Amino acid sequence: MHEVIICEKPKASEKIASALSKNSVKKKYKKVSYYEFEENGNKTTVLSAVGHLYSLAPKNKKQGRLFDVEWVPLYEKDKKKKYVKDYVDAIKKFSKKADRFVHACDYDIEGTLIGYNAMKYACGDKSFDNAVRMKFSTLTDEDITAAYESPLNIDFNQVDSGIARHVLDFLFGVNISKSLTDSVMQATKRYIQLSAGRVQTPTLAILVEREKEIQKFIPEPYWMIKADLEVPGIEEGITADHKAGKIFDKTVADEIFADCEGKDALIDSIDIRETVKTPPVPFDLGSLQSEAYGVFGFSPKKTQQIAQNLYTEGFTSYPRTSSQKLPKSIGVDKILKKLSYNASFKHQVAKLKKPYKPNEGKKTDEAHPAIHPTGVLPKELSTDYRKLYELITYRFISVFGENGILESMKTNLKIGKQDFNFSRKRMAKMGWMDLTPFRKPDVDVFPSIKEGETLAVKDIRSEEKETKPPARYNQASLIRELEKRGLGTKSTRANIISILYTRKFVEGKKIKVNELGEHLIDTLKKYSNKITSEELTREFETELREILDGNEDKELIIERAKVELTSILDDIENNKVKVGEELYESYRESRVVGKCKCGQNLILIDRPRGSTFVGCSGYPECKSTYSMPMGATVLKVTCEECGLPLISFGKPRQRACMDPKCGKDGSEPTNEIVGTCPECESDLIKRSGRYGEFIGCSGFPKCRFTKSLEENGDENKTPTKTYKKPAKQAAAKKSTGKTAVKKTKATTKKAKAKRVPKKSANKPASKKTTTRRSIVKKSPTT
Repeated sequence: MHEVIICEKPKASEKIASALSKNSVKKKYKKVSYYEFEENGNKTTVLSAVGHLYSLAPKNKKQGRLFDVEWVPLYEKDKKKKYVKDYVDAIKKFSKKADRFVHACDYDIEGTLIGYNAMKYACGDKSFDNAVRMKFSTLTDEDITAAYESPLNIDFNQVDSGIARHVLDFLFGVNISKSLTDSVMQATKRYIQLSAGRVQTPTLAILVEREKEIQKFIPEPYWMIKADLEVPGIEEGITADHKAGKIFDKTVADEIFADCEGKDALIDSIDIRETVKTPPVPFDLGSLQSEAYGVFGFSPKKTQQIAQNLYTEGFTSYPRTSSQKLPKSIGVDKILKKLSYNASFKHQVAKLKKPYKPNEGKKTDEAHPAIHPTGVLPKELSTDYRKLYELITYRFISVFGENGILESMKTNLKIGKQDFNFSRKRMAKMGWMDLTPFRKPDVDVFPSIKEGETLAVKDIRSEEKETKPPARYNQASLIRELEKRGLGTKSTRANIISILYTRKFVEGKKIKVNELGEHLIDTLKKYSNKITSEELTREFETELREILDGNEDKELIIERAKVELTSILDDIENNKVKVGEELYESYRESRVVGKCKCGQNLILIDRPRGSTFVGCSGYPECKSTYSMPMGATVLKVTCEECGLPLISFGKPRQRACMDPKCGKDGSEPTNEIVGTCPECESDLIKRSGRYGEFIGCSGFPKCRFTKSLEENGDENKTPTKTYKKPAKQAAAKKSTGKTAVKKTKATTKKAKAKRVPKKSANKPASKKTTTRRSIVKKSPTT
């Protein structure tokens, strides 16, 4: 018998093959690795996908509305994914004579769909006649073996739910984006690429709503009365607050202040209480993303990617889970014992009391337990991977800790006739907080004071402040908001937020919506409110879950989506010119980066091939243009020399005036011949660029040889020949086979060092040595 196992990623196929047989042999087909072994006369081939191998595409791109879709190989739709073809070909080749198929992709909707499509389109429909499903939450030998020996049937409800979600996202995203782009083209004869989506647009609408709340907010002045006290045993003293808190009437604040001046504080009462601090609950994906953002500043998408790779390496469990439960089946005792082989974890595990009982949360997930370490200890991890691994592991250990006890002291005072108080907190018992370095306990010193005693008042202060607008969302708080509102899934929310940044709708760690994002939502709400509707999105999320439970038919949900989508597209079509004009005006406003010398706006303009330059909005009357280096950003700071914005560019980042001629006194390059090019034997001449003067070949652009003025040395000497790429250098490009998890700083530096000679002939060496010092020096932030 010939058995084929299909895995989701190459690393997973390696793990599964090695767990199932010590005799597995790694082989190559084209550029794809696969594994084979024979046990008891049965041959097994372990193959791999690389995520989704197939993607949705319209059957006829020329149709106005792209409602008829089909699954096509990813490499046919996206030319950047040519490498996917080898994986598809490998599955096709080795599945031809297979008798049994094992679906071993990750056990969630996406993983199920990846494996299903691979079997349906690469292996053929007959592959389902004798197919089983492996379900595992960790890539440890024990879990893999157990999943292989006790397989499940393929859950076709999971498949249908995944197909329906992909079809809905495609229909809404592609058709609405296309309709908006066409509207701008029809109204202005200009092409700009606009983006909208089934979950993306309601998410942007939430951010715009918050942005408008901030814009409409009118700050209101208030006063806080504070008393600085001399307290025995507390060298820095203690500050007490008036019990009224925020006082919005200045007259009242002045009266309180006057009543307190020159008087000491009488201790009226002291209240000491104890509060039980229960251990934290295990991480689900959302809480892990939130905690990693708060502790390390990791974006939700980065956290999800690292957690996925830690799982693939076998160090932690499957991350895309909603569960806050740790069932006995995961083998808690065994995991904690393995963690004890690490010196740091051993110290914490030793503090736990048996029998181990976790403090679990309410949330559950039928597919997977909460995120936890497997007990497999990594030998090498890069800094960010180590941080997240330790965050997961210390949280896991803390879950089994004892309750902590927080002691709080509230002291009520009288200053004149006015009531004041201050509070102090300290941990009377550390409990679980002694098991993690990621929680800082309260450590206030309690003063030795008694009721009826008097404390000297060093100072009475009346602080005037203003109320603050609602806080902007950050990525972690937005993830929580989307979860609360039932928008998106645990797996998709991070990517949705990332898309909003990529599309330039939002910016900053405290998420600020720019003009384009704000006006896009305003325009859509004005002409078709359904696009931004949370209710519609939530209804579809509910129906997708109903498909998963077997209570809904995917085809009916897709047909209903087409009806809703048709209504939205009709609204846009009926107001096409108005929609296009308003969106284009919003787009233009969002691209303004400063003022031109003529008084008009300077705007970012995209060339058809992807590069960007800055031009004047007064064109054709004003024809001022400024080239932009690749990856440059325009800053809000202006050049003191000419008033144009500064730009940030290069690696490491440098600053310079947007005008490359600024600070050069109008002087033009002399094109003085200073030698002979070692590459093509043309003349070497002095050139001038954004980085200053440098030596370049006169044969440019055919020859791109450059070097700095310092390298040139004596003008009469023949230039030194630059490093030529040796014939064997191509071999250095070959992969070492190490994953991202195992990369260390040392290996990264080595890899970079090997690539330097290859690029040296194309990069102006003068970037590092010559800058426009007059501009850089005058930058206020430099």
